[in-house]
Amino acid sequence: MKIKCIAIDDEPLAVMKIAGYIQKIPFLELVAECRNVSETMEVMSNTEIQLLFIDINMPDMSGMEFVKALRNKPYIVFTTAYSEYAVEGFEVEAVDYLLKPISFVNLLKATNKVKAQMDLKANNQKDNKEEPASFMFVKSAYKSIRVDFDNIKYIESQHEYIKIHLLSNESVTTKLSLKSIEELLPANQFVKIHRSFIVNFNEVSTIERNRIVFENKIYIPISEQYNDSFQKSIDRKAETI
Repeated sequence: MKIKCIAIDDEPLAVMKIAGYIQKIPFLELVAECRNVSETMEVMSNTEIQLLFIDINMPDMSGMEFVKALRNKPYIVFTTAYSEYAVEGFEVEAVDYLLKPISFVNLLKATNKVKAQMDLKANNQKDNKEEPASFMFVKSAYKSIRVDFDNIKYIESQHEYIKIHLLSNESVTTKLSLKSIEELLPANQFVKIHRSFIVNFNEVSTIERNRIVFENKIYIPISEQYNDSFQKSIDRKAETI
């Protein structure tokens, strides 16, 4: 199955170039070429899009602002002439950040990252549907490592990598986005409390001043953006007690 994507750039030549690259990659399907956020929103309202190639500097609303406003984000690859947005790009869980002029090789590498993340998600979902998986496999240092969900304390985003902190105080680092890992985790056990943190709700015992406090003075902030969903998780747990 092909990955449905949109190329978004207010510069006609730039969007034509990205679109031309996309059409050369067999596992991509170019759904639309858009010149602004309004056109993109119209396409996304009618078609489920899995990947956006999006410029940052555009009129009316920037690509970064648009991505931040999305509730259910597709995979994101930023295309821009400005390197200073790179850190912010990875903070919103972009798969890659390509600097113009963009070569076909660099765009292909970015799309291969997207495909690898989608394949990982699909493989982890192949487990018995009647009995949900209790673990996942992640790639780290050229190895595939089994990580049991019950052994996870919290997960931390570090730009283009994530660090999975385990109950044993060990950690596993893998080159994935927080979004990709979140899709693999049981929703009734894990909750996103910050753009950079997901916690295992079963391991939460102390909440203090909008922070989760783990042992050894580890403080995980609860951002205002995710406070409501975290509170709902608390309420659901209380109903089962």
